[in-house]
Amino acid sequence: MEHTKLWTKDFILVSISTFFVFLTFYYLLVTLPVYALEELGTKASEAGLLVTIFLIAAIIIRPFAGHGMKLIGKRMILFLALLIFFVSSVLYFLPESIYTLLALRFFHGIGFGMATTVCGTIVADLIPDSRRGEGMGYYIMSTNLAMVLGPFLGLTILNQWGVTTMFTFSTLFAFFALLISLFIKLPSNKPITNSTQIKSTFSFGDIFELSAVKISIVAALFAIVYSAILSFVSVYANELGLVTVSNLFFVVYAFVLLLSRPFTGRWYDRFGANVIIYPSIICFAIGMLLLSQTTTALLFLISAALIGLGWGTLFPSFQTIAIQQAEPERRGLATATFLSIFDLGIGFGSFIIGLAAAQVEFSSLYFYCSLFVLFGAAIYYVLHGRGKLVAYKKEKITY
Repeated sequence: MEHTKLWTKDFILVSISTFFVFLTFYYLLVTLPVYALEELGTKASEAGLLVTIFLIAAIIIRPFAGHGMKLIGKRMILFLALLIFFVSSVLYFLPESIYTLLALRFFHGIGFGMATTVCGTIVADLIPDSRRGEGMGYYIMSTNLAMVLGPFLGLTILNQWGVTTMFTFSTLFAFFALLISLFIKLPSNKPITNSTQIKSTFSFGDIFELSAVKISIVAALFAIVYSAILSFVSVYANELGLVTVSNLFFVVYAFVLLLSRPFTGRWYDRFGANVIIYPSIICFAIGMLLLSQTTTALLFLISAALIGLGWGTLFPSFQTIAIQQAEPERRGLATATFLSIFDLGIGFGSFIIGLAAAQVEFSSLYFYCSLFVLFGAAIYYVLHGRGKLVAYKKEKITY
């Protein structure tokens, strides 16, 4: 009889551990630029590199982490990954210059890349085949929750209690990820499937799923704009004199995202990708436009709601397309391809946005971002939207 239980102890533990990994990531993503600019006296372009160097390290290490799982096992790679991640978090108290901080970010990114790779592989082993779509959907929700809680907690703690407390909490989050992972019991009798098998040598097809590349490029382009939100919206709010509501940006963003997710997911399944994606792009663009023109707390938070609705719908829709277009045995590779290219967009975007922020005001920067989002609609049309709609499976994709 096939095992179909999804909510096992180990599935819950690996999801919680992943949550704390991503909570640390998003927590530092919005606070480190403020810390670098205000405490270390860096330039905006250098602050943008804090995200870029982190994600470059994560992308570089992922294939080697996969190979390492075959050589020394998932348990050892999981422990090493989260140990590196934790030690890196402890070391944030030490850097006194942007250069040592960048070196630490690279080291931290190695732990993040290893952790996300091995946790994704472990959870794929734990989910029964008959509930793979549902299980992966719930697992991804752990990262979505971290995405909205991390910035809120980071900005709140930084503004209320300062840098030392901020780094103390990020260290605690990383410690919880490591501690919880020690209680995960890995499956010992489940063979490695073709989608997760790591060969002794690498080829392009071993690292990337070609069917997912086009939609991943689209997601990466939109991620450039999203990186402008993650990296500099708190700095922008400070310039506008909206420090007291800067952390509420992500509260409103999260509320609208979580409230709309069940409806947008069902509409996607019923009407297809194009019907949901084009309105979301327009919503995202309007949100960026309002953000560029904001002078009041109300308009600032309305822009957060529209961005949450627009981008919060686009990201899972793009990822669903990437998974659905791949053969069933290569869906894990499609997910890895999507996230790697998406991370490139975030990392490259943070660097480019940092350079742009040094030349123009943030209001102008976000205005140009709104135009870039509209340009992204044309790119989506060329790379995916004008083709045939994705052949939807009967089973529902859970968001």
